[in-house]
Amino acid sequence: MSAALPLSLALGAGSARAAGSAYVMAYFTESPNGTGTDYGLHLAVSPDSLRWTPLNQNNPVVTPTEGALGLRDPFVLRRQDGTFTVLATDLKGTDWSYISQYVHVWNSTDLRTFTGYHRLKLHDMATHAWAPEAFWDAGRGQYALIYSAVNSSGHNVIMVNYTSDFVTASAPQVFFDPGYDVIDGDMAVGVNGVNYLYFKKGGTLVGARSTTLDPGSFTEFSTAVAHGGTEAPILVKSQTTGTWYLWGDTYTPNGVFYAWQSSSLAAGTWTALDQRLYTQPVNSKHAGIQPISTTEYDNLLARWGAPVWNRLKSYNYPARYLRHANFVGRIDEYPFDPYTDSQWKLVPGLADSAGVSFQSVNYPTRYLRHYDYQLQLDVNDGTSAYSQDATFYRTAGLADSTWSSFRSYNYPTRYIRHSDYVLRIDPVATATELQDATFSVGY
Repeated sequence: MSAALPLSLALGAGSARAAGSAYVMAYFTESPNGTGTDYGLHLAVSPDSLRWTPLNQNNPVVTPTEGALGLRDPFVLRRQDGTFTVLATDLKGTDWSYISQYVHVWNSTDLRTFTGYHRLKLHDMATHAWAPEAFWDAGRGQYALIYSAVNSSGHNVIMVNYTSDFVTASAPQVFFDPGYDVIDGDMAVGVNGVNYLYFKKGGTLVGARSTTLDPGSFTEFSTAVAHGGTEAPILVKSQTTGTWYLWGDTYTPNGVFYAWQSSSLAAGTWTALDQRLYTQPVNSKHAGIQPISTTEYDNLLARWGAPVWNRLKSYNYPARYLRHANFVGRIDEYPFDPYTDSQWKLVPGLADSAGVSFQSVNYPTRYLRHYDYQLQLDVNDGTSAYSQDATFYRTAGLADSTWSSFRSYNYPTRYIRHSDYVLRIDPVATATELQDATFSVGY
């Protein structure tokens, strides 16, 4: 791993980063019916902060062993010495009446091993300590650890404790209380001399700003953004352009990330990002994003591995993914259960190894094949007819060459496309048909 450079940069709540351009996301997982739910620490990596590769097959890399024995709302901090600290809410599941004044803490030199696990007590109040994050306060020479709690005001506010080591911390103070319920604070520090705090207000994401980092100094200023009921804001600055991204996690519909972009935090206005441009890790919830070096990116992939499966996103319905349901091929809107219906192993073509076949992850004896031009999930019967029906050639996307299209092996004038959300192989010619036949192969 390359040495980290402890730079004070405005990249979310982090205060330092290593050279290079990549990102790590920390999250936990929940799915509609619980089949994809896990309250351990999950990690994903991205070269651009938009398209994510889950690590460790989207399984946790570490799980709490104290308190509620689960976590929510994990956050990765780059410390001033270039190492990492991971913070998380001490809560497993959705029992909001569970009260813990503690947060989970891990240390790590490289996010490949985790040491020093403990819980840090933040207050003695009869209330929670939710969604912890931290940033370096250079004026104090300490880290500010912010979180959501109910104080004497009777509503949630953003609290702060100061710490040098995440083992002991100062007494809590109110960091931000606009007079109404606020949770999920995320910081961008020192952007042209201004500090920004984004938070959840009702079902929207709103920003406040201050020229200092003093508790009580932030005032609301931005236009609210939302897609449904939205929480858990994440501010991310592109390491290669001047663009800022604001991520939000929706709870209506449950567990869908949306992203907005802006060329200026000072403007306080955001434009919704095309969903074709970003893909969240499957079942991810309330994430934190931290810049890392390209070397760290490579090392994390080497340590934890990329998934052995893929998901395919529709080009003209980017909220929908290719899946099987009742053994019929179709595209459906994320999220759904069983989520494994949308996971595929793209294996060498059964009729021609230069092509591909789609092997189901949750029904591994079955492959996607066409029958009367409609795609269905059938058991491989070993016949040449089956092998041909289940083989396709991956080509440059017909509507966008950076995406992919799939041409039938035995009907070479026909491509996989969706029609009324059901998958078929058809000749394609019109602009709509070309879009119907275009998919993104990712995770």
